[in-house]
Amino acid sequence: MKSKRQKHSGAFKAKVVIEALQEQESFSELSVKYGILPNMSSRWKKEFPDRAPELFDKQVQIMRA
Repeated sequence: MKSKRQKHSGAFKAKVVIEALQEQESFSELSVKYGILPNMSSRWKKEFPDRAPELFDKQVQIMRA
């Protein structure tokens, strides 16, 4: 039987990425700690620098409205 695909919140992903950026634990250790696959935390860490500016762009748009 197929297991249902997990959907993680942005807050959860941010928490994992922040820990990954600190490099105090390996991706394998983070995966055990948070119950995710090691490649997920690696992918989120790689994706973060490209998408971080979107966070601030959205805040600027909200402040202008």
